[in-house]
Amino acid sequence: MSTPEINSGIISGDRYLSIDALDINAARAASALHSAGIWQGDVVALLLRNDFAYFEATRGAALLGATTVPMNWHMSDEEIAYVLDDCDAKVLIAHSDLLTESVLALCGGREVIAVETPAEISEAFGINADLCIAPRAVPEWYQWLSAFDQWSEEPRPMSNPMFYTSGTTGMPKGVLRKPVAPEVAARAMARSAVAWGLRGENLRAIMTGPLYHSAPNAYGMGIVRGGGLLVLQPRFDARNTLELIELYQITHLHMVPTMFVRLLKLSAKERQDYDLSSLQHVAHGAAPCPEEVKNQMIEWWGPVIYEYYAMTETGIIAMCDSEQWLAHPGTVGCAPEGVDIRILDQQNQDCEPGTPGQICVSSETTPYVAYHRAQKKTEELRLGNYIATGDVGYLDTDGFLHISDRISDMVISGGVNIYPAEIEKVLVSMPAVRDCAVFGIPDSEYGERLVSVVETSESLASDSLGDFLRKHISAYKVPKEFLFVEHLPREDSGKIKKRLLRDAFMAGELQ
Repeated sequence: MSTPEINSGIISGDRYLSIDALDINAARAASALHSAGIWQGDVVALLLRNDFAYFEATRGAALLGATTVPMNWHMSDEEIAYVLDDCDAKVLIAHSDLLTESVLALCGGREVIAVETPAEISEAFGINADLCIAPRAVPEWYQWLSAFDQWSEEPRPMSNPMFYTSGTTGMPKGVLRKPVAPEVAARAMARSAVAWGLRGENLRAIMTGPLYHSAPNAYGMGIVRGGGLLVLQPRFDARNTLELIELYQITHLHMVPTMFVRLLKLSAKERQDYDLSSLQHVAHGAAPCPEEVKNQMIEWWGPVIYEYYAMTETGIIAMCDSEQWLAHPGTVGCAPEGVDIRILDQQNQDCEPGTPGQICVSSETTPYVAYHRAQKKTEELRLGNYIATGDVGYLDTDGFLHISDRISDMVISGGVNIYPAEIEKVLVSMPAVRDCAVFGIPDSEYGERLVSVVETSESLASDSLGDFLRKHISAYKVPKEFLFVEHLPREDSGKIKKRLLRDAFMAGELQ
């Protein structure tokens, strides 16, 4: 399927789903789900990688006014069981290889539907072909749909998907976004459309991130809803991304900084082998982007790089284009119309420009956000009419936001606040470093001391890393220990699982 003449629908590997076929399957899915007891306000859980069924099930549930809960398929059995129980899911739709005996056992009396794992996903993740077919006695998605006519009743009022946070400080929390007035929802969607460039016609995008995260999910659904073409990439691969851009004349991308780093690791020849002139809007977010990486991407791809800062709980908080970023290096942008950002100190007083504090945000939609069945967490989230993001940052004199780090990641060593993200930004600019994570561990003398885990394929000496850092940052910010790994543990969004690294270090499992 190498013909860029396909202007709408979804492509995955050698498979293609037209918008008409999606609509038909979604209408059948609504009928099938209703037969399984789903109605307005009920919950359908999705344990799927990026696949056609994600869109079909989401649209089918929406016709019934039901809520979908996209689940991180990396979760442990314990976490899966927790989410299914916490959200009261009546139906679980999952890829066949994810329906292990233990997962099926914890589903209780729920209806379970298997989506056979397609070849491109099986190949990308090295899944045994025998596991890709539906388990015995579990209905297969498309066979199940074929037994039902299309849903013909009037669609019920839509319910927002409920996304569960990654659970880095405990079990995941469901982010409940209550319905708002249509005009308020429209303005919030317009902010996302501006940040992601999803305006106009003939949008052609690659889905590089997992649909179980709120931003990629909204992005992918927006492309398809607007009649564009969406190419599903089973797993991010830098060279394959360039191939797909050229092949399908891609206009839009949604990325994370780790993807930029991997693209820049390609050789000069590999970078020049592909025609990328079709690109119009490359949005990135989810994690801080090192300034050198951002500069190199703008130099390579031109002023098509756009940055945004957002949370599942708040939606878009800030955004900027390439020109604004170059004028304010390191910024994540300024607040769009309808959003207000405050930087508060530990006494909840406003900080002066340039002074870091907790980033808090308010908009028309923030009063309608809560954590599902977690009143205490919801109360901790709020500061009056504002939502506390949990991030530390500052506003410059022009109102552009700069992020220092997560409050939970901040290290206090010898009474001094240290932000690991600042160290990571410098360290990742060292040519032999693919990526890194810096975190604090208990120390009897200083309270905490810094440790860095470095992802590299080369042999490096700790002294060389320390010397490199001391040229760019204060000596007290240089980690006391450096450890080396071939691959850092990550979410599919690209975020590094620091908690796992810290736990492994404390358990003596990292050497």
